[in-house]
Parts: sequence; C-alpha cells; structure tokens
Amino acid sequence: MTIKKSPGSAEAVIYKAHSNFKVYLFIGLGNPDKKYEQTRHNAGRGFLAGWCKKNNAADEHIRPDWNAGVRDVRPDSGPKTVAVLPNTMMNKSGSAVAAAAAYYKTKPDHIIVLHDDADIPAGRVKMSFGKRSAGHKGVESVIRALKTRDFWRIRIGIAGRRNIPAEKIVLKKWTPQEAALVKKVAERVFDALLCILTDGPEKAMMELNTIPRRKKTAAKNRR
Repeated sequence: MTIKKSPGSAEAVIYKAHSNFKVYLFIGLGNPDKKYEQTRHNAGRGFLAGWCKKNNAADEHIRPDWNAGVRDVRPDSGPKTVAVLPNTMMNKSGSAVAAAAAYYKTKPDHIIVLHDDADIPAGRVKMSFGKRSAGHKGVESVIRALKTRDFWRIRIGIAGRRNIPAEKIVLKKWTPQEAALVKKVAERVFDALLCILTDGPEKAMMELNTIPRRKKTAAKNRR
C-alpha cells in the first residue's frame, strides 16, 4: 500500500515504527453456516465483518485452498490489513489462519484473533496476548496451527447474568438488552482495530481493557 506522507511526518514515523511495512491479519472466528450468524459463538466473525463494512473493505473473495473468505482493507492510514473469515467449523479454524500467515509472511505478533469468551459478561471485552485458550476450541486450533500462542486476541464477552455452562450458551442468540450492550462493545472494538494500525496493539489493548465510566444520570447530576 502506498502512503503519501512526508518522510519526517509524525504519521510516517508511527506507521513505520508499528507496522514495519508488514501485513496485519485480522481473524474473525465463528461457524460459517447462516443459522449461526446471530449466535454468541459467532461474535468474533460478526464483529470483524461489521468492521470491514464500516471501513469500505474490498468485496470478499474465497480462497478454496485456505477454506476461508478474505477481504483487503485499506484504511486511511496504517499498514495493509487483511481480514480472514475461516469457512470451517470453529474447531478447525487454525488451518486458514496458518495458510494466510504463510502467504503474507505475517508473524504471530501481527495476527489479531477476534472471538467470543464465555468467561466475560456480555457487554464487556478484553484484549490479551500470549494467553492459553481457556478451553475455546477455535483458539486451540489456531494455537496448534501456528505452533505458538503468542498472538493477539480480542475476547468478546458472551456470558449472561446467570452462571450457565459455556456449552449451553454459545449457540444462543442475544437478548434484546444484551444486543444493545453488544452494539456499544462493537464500536469500541472497531476503534481498537483502527488503533492497532495507527498506534500499535499495545496501545489498543490499554484502551480496550479500560472499562468506560458510566455516565451519571440526570437525577444524580441535579444533586
């Protein structure tokens, strides 16, 4: 990607420092069948698809050899970014990730995996690096395929208010109340993905892991 910036500009320095002109891979985990589209387990896939739409990504093209859909994203600034949506079931996602990483010569520290997390309440999100899978089958598959867990993960909370086992909640759809919370979380994730490209993943993690303060109600403000 050609960026027309003066060599000494702040934007050019940031771009070179954080991207080193490498390709970032954003991976959205989920199950490809339409019946799974609005389920909690497809949060990662849905969020990434939404971000691509918002940022005028190229039309998706299918790579049969990867068993994945691929979209080039050309943000206003930052390194080239490729969104990958594996078309396998969740527990076989790693093959597409490894294939894309090999093709673009992308190292694990330039891979960001978006996925659901049943240990985090709906309406919350965390970003982490180098963590164990905590039993998430899609993440386990990626770790096996890359032979490392040293990649970035954006973990989207899907847990409800009650203590329900993960296997009983992942294929459920959002309640109307949860859907409103998830919409707000999606905007924070969208901002974090852009932040990764301009300021680096460490900065994005700091921003995303900071819990937003709730706005005071009008009643409290009148006190």
